Amino acid sequence: MRLEPKSAPSLVVTLLYPVAAILVTFAITALLVLAAGASPFSVFFLVWKGAAGSQFALLETLTRATPLIFTGLAVAVAFRAKLWNIGAEAQLYIGAVVTVVLGTGALPLPSFILIPVIMIAAMAAGALLLLGPAILKTRFGVDEVVTTLLLNFIVLLFVSMLLEGVLKDPMGMGWPQSSRVIADAQLPRIVQGRRLHYGFVIALVSAVILWIVMKKTALGYEMRAVGHNPQAASFAGIPVNRVLMKTALLSGGIAALAGFSEVSGLKGNLTLDLSPGFGYTGIVVAMLAMLNPLGVVVSAIFVAGIFVGADAMSRTAGVPSYIADVMVATSLLTMVVAILFTRYRLRWK
Repeated sequence: MRLEPKSAPSLVVTLLYPVAAILVTFAITALLVLAAGASPFSVFFLVWKGAAGSQFALLETLTRATPLIFTGLAVAVAFRAKLWNIGAEAQLYIGAVVTVVLGTGALPLPSFILIPVIMIAAMAAGALLLLGPAILKTRFGVDEVVTTLLLNFIVLLFVSMLLEGVLKDPMGMGWPQSSRVIADAQLPRIVQGRRLHYGFVIALVSAVILWIVMKKTALGYEMRAVGHNPQAASFAGIPVNRVLMKTALLSGGIAALAGFSEVSGLKGNLTLDLSPGFGYTGIVVAMLAMLNPLGVVVSAIFVAGIFVGADAMSRTAGVPSYIADVMVATSLLTMVVAILFTRYRLRWK
């Protein structure tokens, strides 16, 4: 048995395999639900109802999807150029730290100026954080998977130190949390009385802009070329190292926006549990979208819906909400297999 590359898979085949991957995911999950003693149809209906069965549920799903869109876009951009950014979690937290530092009254600016300034500063911090591993990769050949993964733990320890030190809220009754950002630094709600904020709109705009960059600009072409074959790209005159640096800056900056939106739009302050793993889940989101920026929006909403719906389902059906983790992990594995068969065919000797 061997794998043989396909010359040019048709659009139908490209779409068929991801759909098959999702169906296989639901089939595997259904078997696990049966083993738990519940009806798969009832459980899937309750998950859907909890994720999109009411205005409140739908808005909660979109709120949960907002940071996943940012981290999914960051991973998709980096992976497209074969820069394996596993550190979106660290970049998210750095963006949150900058948001808190500048958003608690350090800059006496009106809201329409303050929010863009904080956004740009957060993006710069996230970009510089990923630039370090990119330099180590291009100059010294250090594996960026290791450096970006380790940065997640380093940044979390750094944030913990800040929350127990200079950023600790004096009115927080001893809890390790920062002070709340001022009203002028907070993103307004899209629907009054609900948690969905304009960070979701920023995420959608970011996805469209990245799609244009990837498909319509010279940088996007260079990133795809480097991702397909860096040796051939270098032979064609593309500065591979420079492209990887630009990719790192773009990817890190987008991931930092997730931290900005969570603090400025939703939580209002910084805590160690700000992210329940948005950076890691962004890898799943990007792979489900097959690294397409517009597809990231759809896959982020899908993944967020699974988590939000599973929380609601577990209270009714008695099935543990951990089934959502199983579904997301299974969908990643099946999607990887789907991508494999999209690009290759099996040949038997």
